[in-house]
Amino acid sequence: MTAPLRVAIAGLGFGESVHLPALRSCPGTEPVALWHPRAERLEAACRQAELPGHCDFHALLDDPSVEAIVIATPPAARYALARQALEAGKHLLLEKPVALCADQVEDLQRLALQRGLTVAVDFEYRAVPLFQQLAALVASGALGELVLVKFDWLMGSRADASRPWNWYSQAAEGGGVLGALGTHAFDTLHWLVGPSRHLQAQLSTAIHHRPLADGSGRLASVDAEDIALVQLKLETPQGGSVPAQLNLSSVTRRGRGCWLELYGRDGTAVLGSDNQADYVHGFGLWLSQGGEPLRPVDSDPRWSFARTWEDGRIAPVERIHGWWSAAVREGRPMLPGLGEAVLSQRCCDWARLGQGGAGFPPPATHQDSVTTATV
Repeated sequence: MTAPLRVAIAGLGFGESVHLPALRSCPGTEPVALWHPRAERLEAACRQAELPGHCDFHALLDDPSVEAIVIATPPAARYALARQALEAGKHLLLEKPVALCADQVEDLQRLALQRGLTVAVDFEYRAVPLFQQLAALVASGALGELVLVKFDWLMGSRADASRPWNWYSQAAEGGGVLGALGTHAFDTLHWLVGPSRHLQAQLSTAIHHRPLADGSGRLASVDAEDIALVQLKLETPQGGSVPAQLNLSSVTRRGRGCWLELYGRDGTAVLGSDNQADYVHGFGLWLSQGGEPLRPVDSDPRWSFARTWEDGRIAPVERIHGWWSAAVREGRPMLPGLGEAVLSQRCCDWARLGQGGAGFPPPATHQDSVTTATV
């Protein structure tokens, strides 16, 4: 048997609550260290996890027990940390958004290829059983040629205006609903249907000020979007295209949750959940063919998790860890990896550039139809 991949976690929060139990449960990985810049936060986590820790990132990179690193910090820090880790020869699993723009993601991709390192990106919806079942259904041709795709992801996690101001409120720090939900949504659409070839967006901020976390009662400005309405054209495997509509929100009280609708010439599939507390538990899948009413589809045991947790995020992240550790040991590319992250982040960049109605990329001319039509 291959030895487990020895992994450090950089960044606590999601790293401690989700990645740590997932790494411990996955047969192909073993957590060996933690990193956080604040000593008191790190010491508490290390005591709880019974693992050594580092406040100095360079010391973590110099630790011979660390083969790979999960980077689960806030978005603004990820690019610089990931670049240092790749230069030090460490394999990576990156949270999303991987960086603040697609050019930074492409830079990491080039460096990883040069160093022969395997980089995974935590697009964990690719590892959720009913999403995998839907992907197999679409690939089988059961829906026929797609004519419309509609994706609503309307959550209320930040609908309370008293929720404190932090990095999520700041566009320059990678905050906003595009980074939180859009990166997943774009990747899911690319995986299930095909890459984006045209995009128009309208972004807005519903809650313009939030209180500082210091209890002073002072308010700070919010400039990150909390609503994004996006129109897309997706390329299909047959070489055609299909229109898609994506609606994202983090401020819709009693929002309908996460609902993906695929309409084809031969059938319709609907995947959705109104669970506001857990982004994984609660999904159902419905199918209609030949004009029949939508009917629930039983879950296929081929895609089931071997184990689940009360926190539904842990099981798909563990599955991603398994794919990643196998790719590292076998010396092959990881999927989902930086290539998928580039496509997703490019759409986030386009949405910010194209808000207000301008389409991105610009309409292709005869001379540049190939280059401008590619994400």
